Amino acid sequence: MVNLNKVFVAGNLTRDPEVRYTPNGQAVGGIDLAINNFYLAKNGEKKTETVYVHVVVWGKQAETAKTYLKKGASILVEGRLQLDSWETKDGEKRSRLKIVALRIQFLKTTGSAVPGKDNSEVLDSENINEVNEGSMFVEEDDVPF
Repeated sequence: MVNLNKVFVAGNLTRDPEVRYTPNGQAVGGIDLAINNFYLAKNGEKKTETVYVHVVVWGKQAETAKTYLKKGASILVEGRLQLDSWETKDGEKRSRLKIVALRIQFLKTTGSAVPGKDNSEVLDSENINEVNEGSMFVEEDDVPF
């Protein structure tokens, strides 16, 4: 049986990234993306379907995304799907599918954080030395959002 959990998505940030820290000091960031799918309806009319997805980014990648990305920026994300399940205070069961980022590439930013700098770069574990290998397995109680 083959098991593969890898996704690639490209979209635009719906808000500025946020970064928080676990009790042990590990940076964890949240990025919300809008991913547009354009198609032609049967009547020939152009249609747009938008999917919204939450992306979790760890370590130095999270801090760099916070520094250089802003609402409206276009990024490419490589990652894996993860299902979060929880129960509300009212006892209602909820779940959300999210992407845990392994690599982020800046495609286009709205207003570079560093004037004159091209922010088209790839953030991954190969060029960021401070990524914690164990960060992929964090207790739910450690995630600050």
